[in-house]
This record gives sequence, structure tokens and C-alpha cells, in this order.
Amino acid sequence: MTDTQNVQGETPHIDVRVLSPVERHPRIFGTLHALAPGDSLLITSDHEPRPLHYQLETGFPGKFSWDYLEQGPDIWRVQITRQDAGCDCCCGSH
Repeated sequence: MTDTQNVQGETPHIDVRVLSPVERHPRIFGTLHALAPGDSLLITSDHEPRPLHYQLETGFPGKFSWDYLEQGPDIWRVQITRQDAGCDCCCGSH
């Protein structure tokens, strides 16, 4: 499944390899902010998603967990889980 629609019981998945670079982060962040606490998003990429991880840690500290399911060299797969129901503002406050 490469789109972000969450079919009941399924974890949304975004394969950024099929998206243009300008679409990637807006799609990911839109999906993450729509998740309920405890729900996850799976991301598949052809490169290390370190900039995304950094954005989550600095912009939304404590709001999401980050787990590598596969770490290259050709494919990276990450599971990002929403941790709480705090605000979605850019300050990272709860």
C-alpha cells in the first residue's frame, strides 16, 4: 500500500521513492498529525531519512518514537509511532 489512507486495522504506509521530493515531508507530517496516540506510520525510502528524524526530534520532542525496521544500504524502512495527544504546534509543547 503506497498511499496514506488508513484502512481499518492497517498501518498507513508512505513509500517516498514514488513521490517527488517536494511532496514527501508534507505528506509524512500530514499523516503523522492525523494519527491517534499509539498509532504508527511506516515509511520506505531509498536513502537514510536522517533529516526527517531530526525534524521530528527537534520540532516535536517526545511526541513520536522512531524505529528502524531496515537500515540500507538500498532501502530504509522506519516505523514512526505517535506517543501522546499533545498539541501539533511547531513549538513541541504539550
